[in-house]
Amino acid sequence: MFIEGQIIRVLREAEAGGKTADVARRHGVSEATLYNWKSLRPSTLGRWKMRTGGSSVCR
Repeated sequence: MFIEGQIIRVLREAEAGGKTADVARRHGVSEATLYNWKSLRPSTLGRWKMRTGGSSVCR
């Protein structure tokens, strides 16, 4: 189970140019899970960002 901050960090890594398969493998999730996380509504990610103090995550 991943907490919000962990999901945001994984998404940032993927955004930074990491290949989806490599990022998913490194974090022990499936590619499908990573794609589902990428499809989260921006409002959800914004709420998480505010709680974790991170920057926004763009799809």
